[in-house]
Amino acid sequence: MSGVNEAQDRLTARVVADTARSTAVLAWRAAPWNLVALAALTTGLAAVPVVTAWLTRLVLDRLTGVEGAELFALAAGLAATGLVAAVLPLLRQFLGARFDRAVSLRAVDRLYSAVNSFHGLARFENPVFQDRLRMARGAAGQSVGRLVDGGLRVAGGALTAVGFLTALYAMDATMTLLVTASAVPALVAELKLSRRRAHTEWRVSAAQRREFFYQMLLSSLDAAKEIRLFGASGFLKERMLGERRIVDAETHRTDRREFLTQSLLALISAFVAGTGLVWAALAARRGQLTVGEVSMFVAAVVGVQSALSGVIRSLADGHQHMLMMGHYLAVVRAGPDLEGPPQPLCTRVHLPALRRGVEFRDVWFRYAEDHPWILRGVNLFLPYGEAVALVGQNGAGKSTLVKLLCRFYDPTRGAVLWDGVDIRQVPVPQLRRRLGAVFQDYVPYDLTAAENIAIGDVETLTAPDKIREAARRAGVHDMLSRLPRGYDTMLSRTYARQAQHDDETGTTLSGGQWQRLALARAFVRDEPDLLVLDEPSSGLDAEAEHDVHLRLRHHRAHRTSLLISHRLGAVRDADRIVVLADGRIAEEGTHDALLLAGGTYAKLFTLQASGYQEEA
Repeated sequence: MSGVNEAQDRLTARVVADTARSTAVLAWRAAPWNLVALAALTTGLAAVPVVTAWLTRLVLDRLTGVEGAELFALAAGLAATGLVAAVLPLLRQFLGARFDRAVSLRAVDRLYSAVNSFHGLARFENPVFQDRLRMARGAAGQSVGRLVDGGLRVAGGALTAVGFLTALYAMDATMTLLVTASAVPALVAELKLSRRRAHTEWRVSAAQRREFFYQMLLSSLDAAKEIRLFGASGFLKERMLGERRIVDAETHRTDRREFLTQSLLALISAFVAGTGLVWAALAARRGQLTVGEVSMFVAAVVGVQSALSGVIRSLADGHQHMLMMGHYLAVVRAGPDLEGPPQPLCTRVHLPALRRGVEFRDVWFRYAEDHPWILRGVNLFLPYGEAVALVGQNGAGKSTLVKLLCRFYDPTRGAVLWDGVDIRQVPVPQLRRRLGAVFQDYVPYDLTAAENIAIGDVETLTAPDKIREAARRAGVHDMLSRLPRGYDTMLSRTYARQAQHDDETGTTLSGGQWQRLALARAFVRDEPDLLVLDEPSSGLDAEAEHDVHLRLRHHRAHRTSLLISHRLGAVRDADRIVVLADGRIAEEGTHDALLLAGGTYAKLFTLQASGYQEEA
């Protein structure tokens, strides 16, 4: 994690070279011919001001004493140059926008390919990584294209400046040095400002993310009921505005420094230009410069200052975007977040179909070294073909065991074995292909009903019969069939399925209906070796809960399953019940045996049962 979370705030020559190379490779692979065209256009645009100034000088110096044909040719050349100067920027803008889209698409693809390669949850639960990921998204959308564009503009500005400096040097070497030297403080100041802008973006990133969180709460359908019922909208709005004020204050400090610095730089440029104009006027009066040379001198001073100013701005902007690209490269180069098998084993180890069972062997786990232990030496065996239930109070470690089994985390100590094979020695996707799961915190996706089920196995998107069969087994088929567009109905009030249906309103489901749909996601996967059911009936009424558990009992028959539930009546038919307390196994056995033992399970079961009896 350290490689992902360390903030890079200074650019060394090595970092600049690496970032430039990575950006160039990305740009070339995204749109090679577009890049070549932009480079050619940039070269042409760089030459236009110099050519215009030279032609203007020649025209002015030949207004008298030359033949009309020669003057006409020079004037025609000047007109043609003006036409090119009018057309090339438009063409470059068009190709530049097209290039930006192509590069951004490839950069975003690479970013989320890297994000999708993170098999665990630790990085997603880390606020610093979330801030860095936000910066990386911004870099993917803007920084890659702007770095390439800035590089081309630096090259074009340098060509323009060299052309004008050559002309200026032919007239006066001292003025050439003065104009060139005036650019040095501007370069240093702009680079410092760009670093400060990048630092400001990094510092306010957390506040901007919190502001976005409050914005989503205030406009979210899911939160609308509670926020309005409890009258919390004003409180949340003030929280949102408070985060905005933090961002604004930090940005204002940067803007103020930028204003003062650039005002001073503008005064320096004006002084240099004014000094040059005075010298040129005096030289012309003494007969040392012709009218055309004065014109060329003025154009050269203005052109050099403009070109160098553009180069400096591009370098400063590039400096800022290189710092932003540091976040992007840190994410895409982060590497695996879970310990993987050695490369030779990746090609040789194949996870066998479960035949003996899954074993937790002396498993200890905590989320960080300074955090308390969640699991403390757990030894647990899930026999093949049996249903094992995990019960215990909140915080006992039940959900953490599920996370280790699904390999969202690895044990701090100990091992999880699949028929004797340490699951850390098997590629994560291969393990998860053999698992089916229903989580308590299931996600209601803003997708169609069919897509919501197919999330459990995206290959079934082309197999509607499998999707419908999974819905039937979950008891949700009839309800989905009655929706306005059946399984193609958008389960969202926020998004439409596609542009031509923007006038159509989607629908939402009740909590119980979503629960059954989440159950269908687990059923759509072909015969998983191990079924994990984490509170699969929470939020259901008694009749619906009974129906769901009948369906689950039928589905998990002769299949290895792990069932977690706070409702002990739902787990009484499990082959074995395991009670967790304070990260340890307190007791285990069948329902009847645990009741006879009179331990923790018996007390909890009796307490729940008495509650139902009192209600009756």
